[in-house]
Amino acid sequence: MASRKTSTFWYYISKAIFAVAGWRLGPQVPPEIKKSMMIAAPHTSNWDFIFARAAFFLMDVDVRLTIKKEWTTIPLLGGLVRSLGGLAVDRSKNNSLVDGMVQLFKERNELVILITPEGTRNYQPKWRKGFYHAAMGAGVPILLGYLDYKNKEAGVGPAFWPTGDYEKDLEEIKAFYRTKQGRFPEKGVR
Repeated sequence: MASRKTSTFWYYISKAIFAVAGWRLGPQVPPEIKKSMMIAAPHTSNWDFIFARAAFFLMDVDVRLTIKKEWTTIPLLGGLVRSLGGLAVDRSKNNSLVDGMVQLFKERNELVILITPEGTRNYQPKWRKGFYHAAMGAGVPILLGYLDYKNKEAGVGPAFWPTGDYEKDLEEIKAFYRTKQGRFPEKGVR
C-alpha cells in the first residue's frame, strides 16, 4: 500500500471540517494523471479555500498554490503556508509566472498547481489566461476543480486537454462551471 501524501493531522482536521459542515467528496483526480493545472471555480467566498484545501487533503492530492516567496519564509507562518500547499514564487525578478509554472512541471514527476482563474471573489467575466498557457506549455491537462455549495460537494470534473483555441476551450470549461453553484451564486460563472 502506498503511503499517504497528506499528513494524518491535516487528514483528520479535513474530515472534521467536512463532517461538521455536511460536505461530501464528489469525483476525484484520476489516478493516472500525475501532473495538471487545476482550476477552481466559481470562487465567490473566503470559505472556498478552507473547503477546497480540506477536500484535497481528503483526496490525498498534493495540490500546490502559487504564493509570494516571502509568505513561505516567515518564521512559524512559513511552515504553515508550505504545509497547506504554498509553492514559493519569486516575484521580485522580472520573470513570467507562466514560464515559472512550466519549469516547475519539468522539474517534478508529480505536480498539481491550483489556480483561481477569476482572480477575485466577485463576478469576473474575463478570466486570467495564465493557467491555460501554463498547461499548453507544460503539455498537461487542465482539471476542473469545483465546490458546489448547493449540493455541498467538492470534486474534480473531467480532465480537459487544451487545443490551442483559447476562446472555444474556455467556453467548454465555463459550461461545466455553470452547473456548479458558489456560496454567493450571483458572483458565479455565467
